[in-house]
Amino acid sequence: MFGLFGKKKDLVGIDIGSSSVKLVQLARIKDGYQLQNIGIVPLPPEAIVDNSLMDSGSVVDAIKNLIASLGIKAKEVACSISGNAVIIRKISLSAMTSEELEDQIGWEAEQYIPFDIKDVHLDFQILGADPVDPARMQVLLVASKKDIINDYVAMFADAGLTLSVMDVDGFALQNAWELGAAVSGEDVLALVNIGASIMNMNVVRGETSLFTRDVQMGGNLYTEEIQKQLGVGSQEAESLKMLAHEVATQPLHEVIGRVNDTISQEIRRSIDFYNSTAANEDRIGAICLSGGGSKVQGLREALQERLGMEVRFLNPFAAITYNEKDFDPEYLQEIAPLMAVGVGLAIRRVGDK
Repeated sequence: MFGLFGKKKDLVGIDIGSSSVKLVQLARIKDGYQLQNIGIVPLPPEAIVDNSLMDSGSVVDAIKNLIASLGIKAKEVACSISGNAVIIRKISLSAMTSEELEDQIGWEAEQYIPFDIKDVHLDFQILGADPVDPARMQVLLVASKKDIINDYVAMFADAGLTLSVMDVDGFALQNAWELGAAVSGEDVLALVNIGASIMNMNVVRGETSLFTRDVQMGGNLYTEEIQKQLGVGSQEAESLKMLAHEVATQPLHEVIGRVNDTISQEIRRSIDFYNSTAANEDRIGAICLSGGGSKVQGLREALQERLGMEVRFLNPFAAITYNEKDFDPEYLQEIAPLMAVGVGLAIRRVGDK
């Protein structure tokens, strides 16, 4: 996206979240993709806040450490942003060619973007004819402030890399899902990625994104509540969150249960908001979870109960081959929910639209 947006060179996918940097490198093979490299490095607290690089030095060091420890020689990467850093709108315009829209997108977008159009990068995807008026077409409009993109370009340059594709978390998530799913044009699915501080939702039917929403809520909410309610430090709270299925204490399970309810309510609110304007055939039929926050004990079950629909996990490695001498299958299964956005980025290529 952003002009960085389908012979193209493969990219290293680097997902920079508020708690860690995740890296995925894939190789294209005859029948799909093979895993080449994968890694996760934690970030200090507050290094990334709302996609803003508050401590770019720590992020640069984390990326350099990953690249060096994995022995990666490639220099071009794909990254993504979400939340307040990006604006996504589905708009209806008079039918025209992609080339015509390229010339007009600036002034067409002005009424939908709450910033000076000169200060943003714009990209678009034509979704097809408007179902209400065939003389018009639906367009997905994506905008991000140039200063945010420039900060990421400079940060990767400091790490000795070139940012060739800047994507959006929700769309990278969709790429990972499409890679491993038997994509049907009939089923409507909500892809929900729960990171440390932000939750991305992308409602898809087939290969079409119907609705996106980012919520400033994530796995950190569990950690904060465990700290507050059980009187422990942040590191111990994080450990308790991840090991809750092994720690059989009633107070811990009560705290986690309450946060599960809070996150379930927020997801339910987003689904109800979408469904309120969707046609019957476009209503959400199932949820597909990913992100580190999705691994918390009991969340999937709480969601199923509250939403009354199937909730399953997205496995971004489902259609990716790998050498078991190089990658432990149990480890890949353990980290799979965290790597969905990274996998979606790793299948991008230089010059993609």
